[in-house]
Amino acid sequence: MRTAALLHVTLSAFMELPPKRIPVGGQAVIEGVLMKGPEHWGLAVREPGGAICLKSWLGSDWLKGGFWKWPVVRGFATMVEMMRIGMRALSLSADISLGEEEKISPWEMVLSVGAALLGVVGIFLALPMFISEYITSHFALSHFGKNIVEGCLRGVIFVGYVAAISMWKDIARVFEYHGAEHKTINAYEHDAPLTPESVAHYSRIHRRCGTSFLLVVIVVSIIVFSLIGGGSVLWRVGSRVVLLPLVIGLSYEFIRGASNSETWGKYCIMPALSLQYITTREPSADQLEVAIAALDVALDPDKGNSD
Repeated sequence: MRTAALLHVTLSAFMELPPKRIPVGGQAVIEGVLMKGPEHWGLAVREPGGAICLKSWLGSDWLKGGFWKWPVVRGFATMVEMMRIGMRALSLSADISLGEEEKISPWEMVLSVGAALLGVVGIFLALPMFISEYITSHFALSHFGKNIVEGCLRGVIFVGYVAAISMWKDIARVFEYHGAEHKTINAYEHDAPLTPESVAHYSRIHRRCGTSFLLVVIVVSIIVFSLIGGGSVLWRVGSRVVLLPLVIGLSYEFIRGASNSETWGKYCIMPALSLQYITTREPSADQLEVAIAALDVALDPDKGNSD
């Protein structure tokens, strides 16, 4: 369960793509929600006894200037930071929600991280490439056609993976908290009262969600990977790994612009939003309470225990 949850966190690392007007974002963790405020991170997790544990910490400074603020570069840098913070939050949430007796060891976390990264490379990069090679050899497709097939396969595998893990009870709980996170951010962006009763009326779909971003990554990867030639298996797999930061950076710039546009961006991002009906579930009032608490502590870190 922890490996699947971590893989979901890794794939959803781009929720923190806020417009300048309202600098908040977040992601779901185990029995809780992580939120990003203007300067601080806030984590709220439901304890086994029913209380809500709150933690806060200051965000990193390295993303705020210099080379890391350049277009395209900032996209990959943001993902690296979100993965780092997401893994920390996931580890904390597991320790809090499971209790001291079932606390996750550093070695178990390393294994979970390694399994998640291998899963991303193997399932979402290498497997579609090998299947597209097999299909190409039978239908004599062009290099560009092969990359279209590869991209479509990557999308089908990703959607199938998400749909499969959504049937897992523990992951379904994470998706419910994901829905609570979206509803809370939507309510906040509309200046609504942050109470479970008020937040419940808002949509669980959000334009800046990381799962929508990943569909953009698939389209961009078709274009980028089509620009490089063929070669050995090692070259093809290696080139995709090496070019992944570029694909992520370009996708970030696209979704950043689309998220701030009420014209072209609104309609370009609309097809990707449908995936959120799988990765989010309608949350309970208790889960909304946790998401609201996470946003509160992100905006006012004095409410949580500082790490």
